Amino acid sequence: MLSVGAVLLLLFGVLGTTVPVPYVAQVPGPTYNTLGDIEGDPIIAIEGRERNETEGNLNLTTVGVSRGGLSLVQAVRGWFDDEVAVVPEESVYPPDRSEEETRRVNREAFLTSEQAAESVALAELGYPEKVVVRAVPEESPSVDRLEEGDALETVGGRPVPDTEVLADVLTGIPAGTEVPVSYTRLGEPGTTTITTRAAEDREGSLLGISVLDQPAAPFDVDIQVSDVGGPSAGLMLTLGILDLVGDEDLTGGKVVAGTGTITLDGEVGPIGGIGLKMVAAREIDAELFLVPADNCAEAVAAPDTGVPMARVATLDDALQALADLRAGRTPESC
Repeated sequence: MLSVGAVLLLLFGVLGTTVPVPYVAQVPGPTYNTLGDIEGDPIIAIEGRERNETEGNLNLTTVGVSRGGLSLVQAVRGWFDDEVAVVPEESVYPPDRSEEETRRVNREAFLTSEQAAESVALAELGYPEKVVVRAVPEESPSVDRLEEGDALETVGGRPVPDTEVLADVLTGIPAGTEVPVSYTRLGEPGTTTITTRAAEDREGSLLGISVLDQPAAPFDVDIQVSDVGGPSAGLMLTLGILDLVGDEDLTGGKVVAGTGTITLDGEVGPIGGIGLKMVAAREIDAELFLVPADNCAEAVAAPDTGVPMARVATLDDALQALADLRAGRTPESC
């Protein structure tokens, strides 16, 4: 009987180290200073004006995910490790999507957060809202005439202050019409002529571009963080833009980390993996961690990392926390 028990114990031991379970491990991921570079290329590039000189850090934080299922032994070890979160695989990789599709969706969410961060930052700086070109597809009649970042002023001689008015103007223009278009590019006025094409879902025509109503500045903002997905970098990207082109040094030379989504109204939303992101902040010796208000309970319950926390529900809250840090005051905590 003892020999049978020993064989079974050995068998369970082997299975525990080799048979995968439907869980993955989440760990603290890399952080990226939104004021800095990745391999020599600025995370936030500014074209049309000089970037402010900055000394501090505004680091967005990430969560890393293991590839493939964990073994039973690895899962058990992870459950007892404060710096690992073992979660069901389907919570990270939904069963109705391939891993590639999941990465694409996460990447699209990040790109949306980029646009929101730019809009919120420029609105905070007081730039007026206009119809801004976001993309010019290769087959568009606007290729070589309009560029991403152009702010449309008039189409066919009529002002287009927002996308609704632009759509009304184009509805009254037959397809194939040569239309004069005036725009502003990096603060400089320009004009061009575009031959419209037919609209598929309504009367009238199209310029063949995608546009957004958003604040327009006399410079262009380009964000490049290729390996990050999801919307949780929105707040830190917003702060990075403000520090690089605004009138105030936000960090005072200090190392700040944080996370949180950002809405066009400047509201900071909750994210996943707050405990792991706080560990990542500790690893860069952050002097303050910006915590979305709705993540505060989870952050307080997580193992103490020693990094002071600031509770932020809005962009204004984040700016106030940074002002407190610069002045030597204690920001409002969770």
